[in-house]
This record gives sequence, C-alpha cells and structure tokens, in this order.
Amino acid sequence: MPETITLLLVCIVALLLGILGGYALFRYILTKNYKESIESAEREAETIKKKKLLEVKETFLTKKSELEKEVQQRNSRIQQVENKLKQREIALNHKHEEQVRTRKELEQNQQNLNKEQEQLARRQEELTQLQKQEQQKLEELSGLSAEQAKERLIDSLKEEARLNAQQYINDIVDDAKLTANKEAKRIVIQTIQRVATETAIENSVTVFHIDNEEIKGRIIGREGRNIRALEAATGVELVVDDTPEAIVISAFDPVRREVCRLALHQLIADGRIHPARIEEVVAKVQKQVDEEIIETGKRTAIDLGIHGLHPELIRIVGKMKYRSSYGQNLLQHARETANLCAVMASELGLNPKKAKRAGLLHDIGKVPDEESELPHALYGAKIAELYKEPADVVNAIGAHHDEMEMESLIAPIVQVCDAISGARPGARREIIEAYIKRLKDLENIAMSYPGVTKTYAIQAGRELRVIVGADKIDDKQIETLSANIALQIQNEMTYPGQVKITVIRETRSISYAK
Repeated sequence: MPETITLLLVCIVALLLGILGGYALFRYILTKNYKESIESAEREAETIKKKKLLEVKETFLTKKSELEKEVQQRNSRIQQVENKLKQREIALNHKHEEQVRTRKELEQNQQNLNKEQEQLARRQEELTQLQKQEQQKLEELSGLSAEQAKERLIDSLKEEARLNAQQYINDIVDDAKLTANKEAKRIVIQTIQRVATETAIENSVTVFHIDNEEIKGRIIGREGRNIRALEAATGVELVVDDTPEAIVISAFDPVRREVCRLALHQLIADGRIHPARIEEVVAKVQKQVDEEIIETGKRTAIDLGIHGLHPELIRIVGKMKYRSSYGQNLLQHARETANLCAVMASELGLNPKKAKRAGLLHDIGKVPDEESELPHALYGAKIAELYKEPADVVNAIGAHHDEMEMESLIAPIVQVCDAISGARPGARREIIEAYIKRLKDLENIAMSYPGVTKTYAIQAGRELRVIVGADKIDDKQIETLSANIALQIQNEMTYPGQVKITVIRETRSISYAK
C-alpha cells in the first residue's frame, strides 16, 4: 500500500512536472511567435509609411507643378492684357495727335475761308457797281428804263408763246381728226384683249417653274412623245416656249392643272421621264389629289363643326381649294362666309349651325363635275337638294344672288355675308386692278403727246418718267411738256398724294465701222 501511494505520488509529481514543462514550452513558443508578429507588423508599418510618404511627395510635386503652370498662364494673360493696354494707349496717343493736327488744319482752313469770303464780298460789291454803271449806260442809249425793257421783253415772249401754242393746238386738232377713228378702235381692242387675257390667265393657266432649260427638252422627249403622253394622261395643254425657266399648263379645270403640276414635279425629281412612267405617275398623283380633296373637305367640315354632310358634298367642298373667284380662293371665301353667317345668325337669335352650313355650301355650284347652263346659285341649290340638304339651306344657296325667291331668314344672312366676304379690302382683285389701271392711265396720258417715245410709271405711281425723242422735242419744249402732262393728270385722274413727272431727253449718235 505505501508503495502504491508512493508510486501514485511519483506519477502525480511527474504529471505535474510534465504539465509545467509543457506550459513553459508553450509560453516560450507563444512569446517567440508574438515577438516575430510584432517585428513583422513593425516592418509592414514601416513599408506602408514609406509608401505613403512617397505618395504624399508625388501628390505634392504634382500639385506644385499644376500651380506653377497656372501661375505661368496667369502671368501670360496679365502680360497680354498689359500689351493690349499699351497698344491702346499708343493708339489713343496717335488719335489724339491726329485730332490735334486736324483741329489745327480746320482752324487754318477756316481762316483761309474767311479771307476768301471777304475777297468774294469785295468782288461782289465791285460787280454790283459795274452792273449799275452798265445799266445806266444802257438806259441812256436806249431811252428806256429797266422796268420798261422787262415789260417789252415779256410782251414779246407772250406773243411768241401764244402763236406757238395756237400752232401746236391746230396740229393736235388736225391729227386727232385724222386718227380719231383708228385710235378709238385701237383703245377698244386693247381693252378687250387686256380683260380677256386676264380672265383667261386667272381661270385656265398655271405656270410651272423649272431650274434650267435642259429640263424642257427632257419633258418634250424624242419627237414630242413625252409631252403628248403627259397631255393625253392629264387632259391639259402644255406650252413650252422661250419663256425662261417656266412651262405654262393650260386647262379650264383647275384640278387637272394641279394633277399635271404635281406629276411634272415628281417626274423631274425622279429623273425618269418616258410615256410609261408618265402614265404611272399621273395615275398615282390623280389618286393623291382625289384623296387630298376629300381630306380637305372633311377637315373643313370638322373645323367649322358641320356634321352629316353627304360624302359627295364633302368632295365638292374639297374641290373649292383649287378654284378662285376674282383672285379670291373659293374655299377660303366659303369658310369666311360660313363663320360670318354663324355670328350674324347668333346675333339675330337664329340657328347658327344651319346658317354656317348654308354659308359653306352657298358656292358649290361653281365647282361642278359637269358643265351646266344654270347660274351657279341655282345649280348649287339643285346639287344640295339632290343630296338631301334641308329646304331652308337649299333656298339660301339658290337665293344668295336673288335668282330665287327668299323663303327663310337664313337666305338674306347668306347673301349679306357673301357680299361682306367678297367686298372687304384685299379680298378680291378689283382694288389691285384699279391700281394697275391707274398706272396704265398715267402712261397713256404721257404717250398721247407727240414726241414721246416711252413712258414708265414707277414708285407705285408716284413718279412718271417720260422719254422723248431728241429729234422731235428740244430742251425748251420739255418744260412745257412736263407742265402740260401734270395739268392733264391733275384734271382727269384721282390719285393719292402727288405725282412727279420727269421728262428725259437724250441724244444718241450711232456710227458703224466697216
């Protein structure tokens, strides 16, 4: 037993010693690793510190170089500004010196001018004295005073002018007797031609502008096949003459002219112009124009708030876009009349929608698909009745030119509003025509005098330039001519402001070197 205990104690002591040895060994190892870790950390910290110091130095150097560049740029700008200021100062000094020199020159010139004026005044006095002396000598020699001599000279000039005027009047009367009948016929024929030509141009001609003359040949084609194909496809007549950069499209139907114009535009833009292509493009454009006419009619009805129109009436309203009356677009006139009718009907306590409907449709007889012998008002009423429009609307359409008895209160409203829209200033072409007629009358008055070769009314009729033949009128007669023209214009014409008459006489000498 004691041996066992002793052995046990020995084991315990050995175990304790082992534990203590292991603990000491562990502590030794731990302490060694700790020291190594600290040293490693210190080395890493030193490395990081060095890197950071390097980065800071690089950043510092970079910022320093940027600041130096900026300072250099600012110094450069300051130097430039200083140079500009120096240049301006130099320029101002030069200007100041020039002004001083100029002022001195002006003072010197003024002094010279004053001296010259004094000399001229002295010479004028001397000349006046000489004139008085000469006048006294003439009075002594002639036995007449200056006033008596002036009176005799004026009387002789009056008598000479009276004889010349009487001879001039006799020549005019004799010439008028010989040429009165011929001149009257010429004036009548010119008036008929002018009115007829203007009406034809307004209603049947469209001018198509081209970029160059080569396109005319391509449109005509070989032996005229292209132009014949285009005329056959569109139903118009193309006039290709010497007019620069223009082709005239002639047809009574404005829709046909528009189809031809658009087809020409597309053909020229495409570059392929031959009969097959012409027919294809015309068919395509015809369809586009028909669609546009319907779309225009629908848009007009929607804009005006008119509903329930028959599709055919919508198409007729759209066709108004391509028709004009006295220079006024028919669709614009119809829209304006419709709006006026609505306002007037509202003021009178009537139905504004029905009045607007009648105002829009009042001129549908001007765009028929088939020619009719009826007046456009009656024909329009017939079309409206055919497409089931109300009776009072039909009556308003037919009666707006007093060609049908008015049976509703809308009819006189449509009539009045049609007159208002057509007669307002600038709506139609009568005012322009009156202005053109006034210019023509000015030129005709001047051309009626013998010796006048050309006349030009310029500056909107405020000046009339008259060119006379040098071999027919001398320099003394042009003053009398301008006075006579001014007097005739003043007595026979009405015009705003005043008219300046300028008579120009020039002499030309022509020779030929052979």
